[in-house]
Amino acid sequence: MAAGSKILQWRPMEVSDLASVSAMASIIHTDFFEADAVYQERLALYPNGCHVLQDKDGRLIGYAITHPWRLYTMPALNSLLGEIPDQHSTYYLHDIALMPQSRGTGAAREIVSILADHAQNSKFTTMSLIAVNGSTGFWQKQGFLPDDRPELETKLRTYSDDARFMVRHLR
Repeated sequence: MAAGSKILQWRPMEVSDLASVSAMASIIHTDFFEADAVYQERLALYPNGCHVLQDKDGRLIGYAITHPWRLYTMPALNSLLGEIPDQHSTYYLHDIALMPQSRGTGAAREIVSILADHAQNSKFTTMSLIAVNGSTGFWQKQGFLPDDRPELETKLRTYSDDARFMVRHLR
């Protein structure tokens, strides 16, 4: 069951998807609560970076929220951005989340590829993220490398004890 087939499909997120995105987040990210306003704002500020994964019956079973940001910084969890910074220097992957039935299908790998293409076409030279829940290995397979900077440690601990800042350099 591949995400690239007709069975699972990534598409741009729409305002009407936000209730489903919030419901999925409450199931997937029990340790990383974010208010509905966070998802609403990210979609409003950078709709090109927001996607949902739907199954063959049109049910939403995953989402991705990404946006331009400043390299070596990270927005606090459950916080509004206010705006996309004019001096952005990285394409930041805020959240990629999959419901259990979509895991192992290649859907995560597919959306990372879609996002990398978008980042390159938008002239970004890096993508960055914070890996949590032991996901560092997955992200390394997607070309991201841990970038352990002491000045980030305090902020990373607000996410989780295993949080790692990771960067992927784009060609």
